[in-house]
Amino acid sequence: MSRNHDSSEPLPSIPLPAVKRLSLYLREIEDLLELGRTTISSKQLGQTLSLTDAQVRKDLGYFGQFGQPGIGYSVAQLATELRRLLGSDQVSNVCLVGVGNIGRALLDHAGFRRKGFHIVAAFDVSDAIVGQNVHGVHVHPMSDLPRLVAEREIRFGVIAVPAAAAQNVCDQLVRAGVTGILNFAPKRLHVPEHVSINSVDLAVQLEQLAFQVMLSQRG
Repeated sequence: MSRNHDSSEPLPSIPLPAVKRLSLYLREIEDLLELGRTTISSKQLGQTLSLTDAQVRKDLGYFGQFGQPGIGYSVAQLATELRRLLGSDQVSNVCLVGVGNIGRALLDHAGFRRKGFHIVAAFDVSDAIVGQNVHGVHVHPMSDLPRLVAEREIRFGVIAVPAAAAQNVCDQLVRAGVTGILNFAPKRLHVPEHVSINSVDLAVQLEQLAFQVMLSQRG
């Protein structure tokens, strides 16, 4: 049985928005590490993200007690804990399906590797693309996908194909053993219960941005 599941689900007792904000907290904390900061308060961390200090404490409180009253959070310790919670403290192998414009941009994105996500294989159906090395990643035919997912212990797949092909690609990734999928195709995909999927629809994001701009102009 499959279901329509469009984002990773946290533990039932933890709201999904709080889970999503962990990545934002980690980004800010890593910037502070580079600046040499050693501590930060919930109020200071919240201000950088336009959140209240109460919201920061509540979000982090779902996962444990990281701060000390009157002192705040140790920047180094909080970075370590957030990386552990998000799984970016370990290396995860990733494959990309679809080496078009979006796929090539993703292969050139250094941020993945810094976060512990290594794109170790790419796949495409075009004979003109298969066999190329794009930003250091070899492009394989789709027929190689099951074997390479197993051999390279690939946990995550990124889909950057046209909408019409996205569900078929998703099904192939699931059959190969991938349990986490990042979908850039403008289509809602169906996956089994044990697979998590996040979708990034760029057109929808632009629509949301246009709406926000319209509201600000009216104000």
